[in-house]
Amino acid sequence: MTEFIKKQVSNVRNDVLSGITVALALVPEAVAFAFVAGVDPLVGLYAAFIVGLITSIFGGRPGMISGATGALAVVMVSLVSEGNALGNPGENLGLYYLFATVILMGIIQILAGVLKLGKFVRLIPHPVMMGFVNGLAIVIFLSQLGMFKQTIAGEKVWLQGSQLYLMIGLVALTMLIMWGLPQIKQAKKLPEALIAILVVSFIAIFMNFDVATVGSFIKDGGGEGLKGGLPTLKLETFSKIPFNWESIKFILPYSLILAAIGLIESLMTLNLIDDLTETRGNGNKECIAQGSANVVTGLFGGMGGCAMIGQSIINIKGGGRGRLSGIVAAVMLLIFILFGSSYIEQVPIAALVGVMFMVVIGTFAWSSFRIMNKIPRADLFVLILVSGLTVLFDLAIAVIAGVIVSALVFSWESATRIRARKRMKEDGTKIYEIWGPLFFGSITTFLDKFDVKNDPDSVEIDFVESHVTDHSAVEAIFNLVEKYEAANKTIHLKHLSEECKILLYKSSPKFREVIIEAIDDPRYHLAANPEEFTKGLFEK
Repeated sequence: MTEFIKKQVSNVRNDVLSGITVALALVPEAVAFAFVAGVDPLVGLYAAFIVGLITSIFGGRPGMISGATGALAVVMVSLVSEGNALGNPGENLGLYYLFATVILMGIIQILAGVLKLGKFVRLIPHPVMMGFVNGLAIVIFLSQLGMFKQTIAGEKVWLQGSQLYLMIGLVALTMLIMWGLPQIKQAKKLPEALIAILVVSFIAIFMNFDVATVGSFIKDGGGEGLKGGLPTLKLETFSKIPFNWESIKFILPYSLILAAIGLIESLMTLNLIDDLTETRGNGNKECIAQGSANVVTGLFGGMGGCAMIGQSIINIKGGGRGRLSGIVAAVMLLIFILFGSSYIEQVPIAALVGVMFMVVIGTFAWSSFRIMNKIPRADLFVLILVSGLTVLFDLAIAVIAGVIVSALVFSWESATRIRARKRMKEDGTKIYEIWGPLFFGSITTFLDKFDVKNDPDSVEIDFVESHVTDHSAVEAIFNLVEKYEAANKTIHLKHLSEECKILLYKSSPKFREVIIEAIDDPRYHLAANPEEFTKGLFEK
């Protein structure tokens, strides 16, 4: 316990400094995602504060940062616009429908955690994980390109001339500082991202550079500024929205989609942070924390959120490891809103873009280029597919598609591994020694191995090197026995697991005469869920 306390105290400095850096980087992202969703910037900032604070205290992955994200914001666009259309002209009920949807989204996420669905993230293959990381790095990079535009007459146009060169120069300076500081032995422990933001900010302010700042970014998007008060309960949500079947039908699909996207992104980020820190987080605990945070943020007028991979990597790279880093980031964000808005609004956007570009470089799995010719083609296809879908659509679609393709490839390859070695006993009995996994994908190949018509009168099937995995396999064995008996031939089954024998005994009493009991019968179980199925195949 003493060593644990010492370790936590020794990292307080890193947690605090990293938390401040994350808070600075959170401001433009939370504001940008609020604009994407079509709501006031404070709705995004309050979400970043509440979700970030609650998940940092109660979440299953210390050091992981949560807040308003783009993956959720793009879904909320249609939710807000359709919600506005449901009310009378001028009522603008879309915002209140958003709050109600976020509350229901949180409840769904809590149920997922209570039902321990977080464990299924372990079924996500490595190519899917690499594709997710690469795709998200590309998405972050593309999102930052929008910062190289300015608003003229209500339209976004690319920067040109000296403004563009100044922007590129400040971004490059930020990246150079972040790259160079760790190269200096005496400066290795300094928070390079925070120092880069401060240095570039001082240069831009004292040199009076005409560059975009956090304040101008908010005003260009239609916001009035960063300053606001403490978040308050939005109890009017329950009076503004008619809580009837029509309302539930409207918000439920959005709640399910948002809950799925939020949990997938959070659990994938949790896995990534696990790899970076060589520690293990708790997926089910994180599901409950994410859900609780979204219920609270919906009640207090926030747009909801989930884990943020970019901010989480900034935190980890900056030395943040404990819960304190996330707490500091959330509290500092609130302080910015309440007291420091005038200072934060002067921070040049170029400094934050430079930090995010370094995050992109650190996030992208560059090793994927090196291993392209060394991994199976199916895995390479999955990696590219998930990367592309993450960029074109969203994380949930990409990960689900990647897992489905990986599962189909695995099932196909496993199905081709079923073998049957044939030999004859001295008494004329034909022995079929089955090798390989017997499951729904391999039963057709399994049944093709037998020649019921031309086999001798006595046949024995030995499953000693096979794994009977699911009910489809049991049904295939049952049908095979039926065929041999219909041909008036004797058949015996050997080396079946206890659970498989029980199922066959229940299907027909005759199997008590067909199955040969042996001391060395296998002790595996039939798969009750996909995780057991995969685990069983790998163990065999």
